[in-house]
Amino acid sequence: MFTKILVANLGEIACRIIKMAQKMGIKTVAVYSDADKDECHALPVDEAVQFGI
Repeated sequence: MFTKILVANLGEIACRIIKMAQKMGIKTVAVYSDADKDECHALPVDEAVQFGI
């Protein structure tokens, strides 16, 4: 079983994957840029990592 997954996508589908993973007890990590920092995928994750400029 997975213990942590990386979500490198934006949008509603990514949010659904994050929520389901957390319900299953799987930690989630998202990567985001400055332009994406307010998107929904960066908010509900266990860990968020900024990349790029």
